Amino acid sequence: MFSTQLQFKFASIAEAKIAASSLSDLLKNRISIFNFQGLQVTVGKDGDLAINIRFDDMVALKHFERELPKILEDTKKAFAHKYSRFSGVCVLSFEREAISTSVPIDTA
Repeated sequence: MFSTQLQFKFASIAEAKIAASSLSDLLKNRISIFNFQGLQVTVGKDGDLAINIRFDDMVALKHFERELPKILEDTKKAFAHKYSRFSGVCVLSFEREAISTSVPIDTA
């Protein structure tokens, strides 16, 4: 599995929240276009925003990386921020699935 990390630093948490909302909408509407296998958006208390996107193959990752400047264009214009990105091979990814372990009891 391949992953790309987008890291932003905004002047305030308020700006980070607005950017997170905007970028979340942009990215979730492109899940099938870029064949995302996972997407996490995290806002930190000091104006940090981290986006982690996972892909099954390098072709999907490269396609996304080519289109990324267009996706981030509005964010660049709207906010003063620092930005960095790196891509790599996902070494460990764990997410517990929510399941119900309750058993109905028939008291009749």
